[in-house]
Order: sequence, then structure tokens, then C-alpha cells
Amino acid sequence: MSIRDAIVNGTLAPGETLRDPELEKWLGISRTPIREAIARLETAGLVHTLPGRSTVVSPIERKAVLDAQDVAASLHALAVRIAVPLMGKGDYAALTRANKEFAAAVSATDAESGMRADDSFHDIFVVASLNEVIPVVLEQVTPVLRRVEFLRFSSLSGRQSIAQHKRIIELCRQGDAEGAAEATRQNWEALSPILDELDA
Repeated sequence: MSIRDAIVNGTLAPGETLRDPELEKWLGISRTPIREAIARLETAGLVHTLPGRSTVVSPIERKAVLDAQDVAASLHALAVRIAVPLMGKGDYAALTRANKEFAAAVSATDAESGMRADDSFHDIFVVASLNEVIPVVLEQVTPVLRRVEFLRFSSLSGRQSIAQHKRIIELCRQGDAEGAAEATRQNWEALSPILDELDA
């Protein structure tokens, strides 16, 4: 397990202090790659470092998640809008397979497998869009969403995504790029209720 995975799945909780000696022992690697990993996690918004003092796991901040969700939803919708006219039967079959894997993971409340299958589903559009900027920007905003996605796919609330994915596939088969893009946007905006539960 990586530091990032441990933060996403809650093994390392918000507010928890990360100490280099403990991380070295746990991961079995030296301080230099750990420091490099911490720097990447800070850029991703998953930790914050107080210079000369400590590194702490960032809280799940509502505004940061909503900001990242807005960007991710818009970019995934854009990828779908561009990709649909370029897609064929092989792509639709891959989408259906990814959604079946996703459904199986959600039914088993296996959040990690669920996130991988969800990524596979949406990545099909990102790759098919042939837009090289979209994945670069998504890599910047997605880490902030991971912890909320993990909570979503750990519970039955993730089930609605299965039907949403099916709807997206159906609209793609019909050649309705705008409809599929809007359905994708709605799918990504479904993280908001999880934040409401955290705030309750």
C-alpha cells in the first residue's frame, strides 16, 4: 500500500501526523523517496507540511472537493463530447465490461476495485478523445476527490453510478454526444451528497 492509498482509504486519517521514521519502517524505503512522495501529495492537496515541523494528512475540505469536482465533471463531459463521434463497437464493449466490473465491486462493497473500474470506464472516453491536455489536468484535480469516492463506493450509495454508466453507454450508442456528456457531468456531480453526510 502507498501513502496515497492509505490516505484515500482512511488508514491514515485526516489530521494524522506523518513521521519519516515510521513511514520508512512501514514502506521499507529510504527518506528521499518518501520526501518526494510527500511533495507530490502536498501538490495534490492530500497533506500539508509545516516547514521544519511536521506533515499532516489534510482534512476533507468541502470547498476543495467541490472545486475539484466541478473541474473533473467538466473535463470528463468534454472528453465524452469529443470522443462519441470517434467511438465504435469495441469502445462500447469496453465500456460495458468496465461497468460490469464496477457493478461487481460495488455489490461487494470493494471500494478500491470500484474506483479502479470507475477509472477504467471514464478513461475509455479520455483516451478516445485524443485530447492530450485532459488527462494532465485530471491528474491534478482527481486526488482530492479520491477520499470521497472511496466513501461512496464503500456504501450502497455507489449503486446509482451503475445505472448512470448504463445510461451514458446507451446515449453513446445513439450517437448523442451532448446527452452522453451531460449524463457524465451528472455522474461526476454525485459526490456532493457524500459531503453532506460528512458535514451532518
